[in-house]
This record gives sequence, structure tokens and C-alpha cells, in this order.
Amino acid sequence: MYSKSLLSCVVAMALTGCQPDSGTQKPVNQAQVTDTQQIQHQDVRARIEDQTTAFLALQPALATMLDIPEQQAGGPYHHRLPDYSAKGMQAVQQQMRDALTSLQKVDREKLDEATRQHIDIVSVIMAYFAGDKDFSAGYIDTWAGHLPYIINQISGPLIDIPKLMQVQQPVTNAEQADAYLQRLENLEKMTLQVISKFKKDQEQGVFLPAKLIPGTLDYFDRFLAPEPAAHTLVSSFAERLKKVDALADQRQALEARAAEILAQKIYPAYRQARQAVEESASNAPQGDGIWAQPGGSDFYQHALTYLGDTQMSAEQVHQTGLDEVDRISDEMDTILTANGYETGTVGERMVALARESEFLFEDSDEGRQALLDSLNVQIDGIMEIAPSLFATMPSQSVEVRRIPEVSEKGEAGGFYTPPSMDGKRPGIYWINLRDMSAVPSFGLKTLTYHEAVPGHHFQIALNMAQQDIGLMRQNAPFNAFVEGWALYSELVAKEMGMYKDDPFGDLGRLQAELYRAVRLVVDTGLHAKKWTRDQAIDYFHTATGTSMTDVVAEVERYMAWPGQALGYKLGMLKLVELRDLARQELGEDFDIKAFHDLILLAGARPMSIVENDVKNWIAEKQK
Repeated sequence: MYSKSLLSCVVAMALTGCQPDSGTQKPVNQAQVTDTQQIQHQDVRARIEDQTTAFLALQPALATMLDIPEQQAGGPYHHRLPDYSAKGMQAVQQQMRDALTSLQKVDREKLDEATRQHIDIVSVIMAYFAGDKDFSAGYIDTWAGHLPYIINQISGPLIDIPKLMQVQQPVTNAEQADAYLQRLENLEKMTLQVISKFKKDQEQGVFLPAKLIPGTLDYFDRFLAPEPAAHTLVSSFAERLKKVDALADQRQALEARAAEILAQKIYPAYRQARQAVEESASNAPQGDGIWAQPGGSDFYQHALTYLGDTQMSAEQVHQTGLDEVDRISDEMDTILTANGYETGTVGERMVALARESEFLFEDSDEGRQALLDSLNVQIDGIMEIAPSLFATMPSQSVEVRRIPEVSEKGEAGGFYTPPSMDGKRPGIYWINLRDMSAVPSFGLKTLTYHEAVPGHHFQIALNMAQQDIGLMRQNAPFNAFVEGWALYSELVAKEMGMYKDDPFGDLGRLQAELYRAVRLVVDTGLHAKKWTRDQAIDYFHTATGTSMTDVVAEVERYMAWPGQALGYKLGMLKLVELRDLARQELGEDFDIKAFHDLILLAGARPMSIVENDVKNWIAEKQK
């Protein structure tokens, strides 16, 4: 059986997760059972698909990201935007709770094991999108779930929607060009909804933390700085129009209309949003963690459960982080000492190493392009070796791009956006080049293996390719699985020989793993142990030797996304534990390719279900 944690929380949200076993059963005709199971299987899957369509009808931006057929999203969607008002958030939450209740009423005894597991996985996704019913602030993000601050420095509709429109919204014909302009106009209404929700949250006592306000205002200043005609919402639209020959005569008018909408509607709305943030400063809590907000401590427990996918307490997670920091630091010390770096703490020696010119790209357009080119070489190199450990690899391509300058100051060091469902639009590995001294070459291999191959791109692209698990699971946002796999992939890359004769590259890998261990300490420190932002920054920088530019952005990210940073290390630890178990139990019969297929091809799911799958696989192979 599965362990409690996520699944037990889902059961508590609805009616009941399982039907009790009957004491005695009458003999039944097995053929009848099989036929009945098939009918029930089809009915359940059809119900889930209907619920998925209803969900996507409320999430047109997600539909654009996935680029799915209109019928799967309840009709045309490229022109629409989600409703981010308080009423809109409640509608999403209630829809997911109703869908969850409906699934929990299914008679599971008449289902085969695969369908029962399908219900379990989808139920957790629905509970995730239902959010914390006792914390009404924030918004429901279609990847990170329930986040507490609808306006902040790193994410939220006012950052994510423009990014989606610039990069993922198709403009290949007149109809799509018109849809883009309609969505651009609708961005004004959406922005006003966001402002209204931001103020509604303040009525509940939930304010953006004071130390996140400067970075948030900086984002608005960058967004509003260009002349409307030069804004990326216009220039990226213009670039796509150039590729549509049928619109050659209309191109100038369409670009002018986009610039007009931006000047007359979007800029004024964003100025209002900026003003709302500025005005909130006088009432912002001085505490930096979610504990300082009404109901914040309970909300953090919700985050631990759904984003950390763990039954551990915050204190236990904190101690796990401290233990991992000690272990990884010892490994780094060994490599540093062997290469002549003997003086100072590990963090101090890593700071010194990162300043050496041999590891730095030039701080110029040419230097940034040289860095991007080097990442493509790394991807090509690991793709040549990947078949040695992977039986199944994605057919979708992956591209490397720089994070746009307008948002780079508040962004992470790198992230991944998935391909379209049909694979026509590639997956994208984004890297932050705001500070070239923060991206020394010895750390780039590991970032690439995490964000692209065999990390996020392998896992997410393969997940999306599984046609038999349904759209809700094809885009499943299980944080510990997704981020745990990406961190596990960094270790796999070492085992593939990608750091052979490259001690500094391996040092970069360990520094990245240390980074994730430190997250366990810092996230719980901020949100459960009442650490200050400065305390978190000091610990992070001292422990890892990471540049202060990145450390500040990272700590402020954890402040905005309580619990999200826990999934990386907790998920990786579980995957390594399960691989070690399988290797120990199966001995020479252990097949790493088959193990990776087992993990990846069933799609992202709760770690308790992954554990159950691995143990069943071991038992089957031992027969």
C-alpha cells in the first residue's frame, strides 16, 4: 500500500479514499469481472477527461502553453485569460473540490489496479489545485499550486502572462494574430483583477513581505521602461508576424495596434499595480517568512505536504538539510584540497574559485553568446551517451535561451519551459545571464543536466508524450518528483562519465547539490524557525560560496514560494534510496535502463506511489 502523506490528505479533503475490504465474497465469473472492470475503467477515464476539460476552460493560459486542440479546453482559448479575482480563485478551488469529491465516490472494488492508481494520482492533482481551504490569500498557479502572494518579484500573473505571450503564444495566421491582440487587450482587465485580489488579501491581513517590495517595484519599472512600440510584447509579436507572408500588407497596422493597446491600456494598468504594491509597504509585515502572515504556519504545513511531498516535520527537514550540507561539504573539501585549494572554508574557497578568470565568460554580448553556445555543446555531448542509461528518450527538441532582461533580476539561475503537446514547439532551457560573474563555467554542466538533459527535458517531455494517462497527468505538477528527478539527473550525469577528468566540473556538481541541501535549511529556517532574510542570505552564501547576486535572488524566491525549494533534495533522496533498494534486491538482474523507464514512463506522481511501483517491480522480477 502507499504511505500516508499526500494521499491521506486527499482523502481527508473529500469523502473517503478507499472502500473497506469485504469480509467474505461470493465466487464470481472472472470474465464478468473483467468486462465490468473494463466498463468502469472507461467510465472513470471519461469522467476525468470531462473534469480536465472543465479545468482547462478556466485556465486558457495553460491551454496555450500546452497548445492543445480547442475541444480539450472547452473552446477557443488563445484570446482569453484566467480570472484572477477572488471570485475566480474560488471558482477554480471549488471546481477542483467538486471533481475530487466525485472521484472519491467511485466504487473502487470494481476497478483494476491501474485505474485505481489513476484515480489516486489525479485526486492528488485536484487537491493540489484546490489549494489550502483555510488560507484564502494568494492564487492558484498551474505549476506551483497555491502561492501566497499574487504580486511578487519572481512570478504571478503580471510576470507569467506577458512571458507566455512573448514566447509560447502562436501567431501563424490572421486568426491567431487577432487572438493575440484580444488577449493583449484582456491583459488590462486581468491586471485590474490581480490588483483587486492583492487588496482583498490585505483585508485578510496578508501583505507582501516588506523585503520583497523593492524587487517587485523593480520588475514594474523594467516592464514600464521601454516606449510601448519597443516593448517585447510588441516586438515579439512583430517578429512572429514577419514569418506570416499572408499578413504582409497588414503587418504594420497590427504592430501599431499592439503598441496602442500597450500605451493606452496595459501601461496604465501596470502603473496602478505598481502603486498598489508601493502603498502596501506601510503595512507589510517585518517578518520575512510565511509564519508572519495570518494562518501562515498552517499554510507552510500545507506546502510541506504538497510541495515537499513529505511526512517529515519542518524540524526534521531542517536537520536533514544540515546533515546533507556536512556530507557534501566534506566531498567538496576533498576535491578542493586535491587541487591546491586548502585555505578557508569550503564556501570561501568556492568564492575564490569563481573569481578566477579561466572560469568566467566575458561580460558582453559576445561573452553571453559564447556561453549559450557552450551549453548547446554540452547538450549534444550528453545526448550521445544517454542511450547507455536510458532506453526511452524524448522525441521533442530542446533549445537554450537567455532569460529576458525585463525579468532576469528576480528570476532563478535557470528554469525549463515544456514543449507543446504536439512537440512542434520545443522545450526551452532558460539561463539567467544578468551577472556573468555568477555563472562560472565549472557550474554550467550541472545546470544544463538539471534543466535540460537528462533532467527536466527528459522527464517532462516524456511525461507529456504518454497518451494513455490523460491530459491532467501529462502536465502533472508533482514538485518533489519533477525537481527530485532533475537533481537525481545531475548524479546520473556523473555516472555517465560527464565529469571524467574534470574535477572542477564535479566540484560544480557538488556545489549545486549543496545548494539544494542548503535549501532545506533555509526554507524551513525562514518559514518555520523565523529566520530573517539577512540570516538566510548569510548562511546560504557562507555554506555554498555562491555569488551574492544569486543568493539574494534565491532567498527572496523562497520567501515568495514557501516550500517549493524542498522538493529538489527530498525527491532526489527518495529516488536514490529506491534505486539503491532495487540494486541491492536484484543484484545482477538490476537494469538501470528498465529502472529509468519505470520511473519516467508512468509520469510524475506522488513519491509514495513511486515507491510502491518500484517495490512491485522488484517483486515481479524476483519471481
